[in-house]
Amino acid sequence: MFKNRVEAGKLLGERLLRELEAEKKELIVLSIPRGGAVIGSEVAGCLACPHDVIVTKKLRAPMQEELALGAIGETSGSLYVNKRLVDELGIANNYLKKEIVDRQREIKRREELYRQGREALHLQDRVVIIVDDGVATGATMIAAAREVWNRKPKKVIIGLPVIAKDTLGKLEKEVDAVIFIEAPEMFYAVGQFYEDFPQLEDEEVIELLK
Repeated sequence: MFKNRVEAGKLLGERLLRELEAEKKELIVLSIPRGGAVIGSEVAGCLACPHDVIVTKKLRAPMQEELALGAIGETSGSLYVNKRLVDELGIANNYLKKEIVDRQREIKRREELYRQGREALHLQDRVVIIVDDGVATGATMIAAAREVWNRKPKKVIIGLPVIAKDTLGKLEKEVDAVIFIEAPEMFYAVGQFYEDFPQLEDEEVIELLK
């Protein structure tokens, strides 16, 4: 149990520093907003490296917005689709295409909002650490990893305070390493592992990136 995201970010930063000290000069931290921006800020501070956001969005099931059919990042190469779920629900291809376009439009808007005119960091030949406050199903993190690979980094690493144990294997197939603090078997929601887990606003993310 973590006190809050700040504590979780500091603990994760210390863990990552031990694991990646030899590559410290090549590191870049990308956080998935909103909650992941707090983690990313603390981790980047610990590693003394640049910090930016990477925005990914769930592909929402019809009439069930909380149910993720997959996820997408800024480019089509990041697409992750849960084909089993899509087939089970009988999701039409036209619906999926429209949802992808809608989500990518929102991704572009949010990235521009968060960066406030700054250019995205160049990832080529860098060791990129993608962080969030936790992972349940892994859909948005998989899309984030695929998006980063599109930009030709040297390595991609996922850093997490907590991850559902049965999701760990899926993420390990997408990146060079998944470095985490806790991987419990009983996992219902990320918030259950934090004493204080408030919803962040866009303004707070903007401030953390300054």
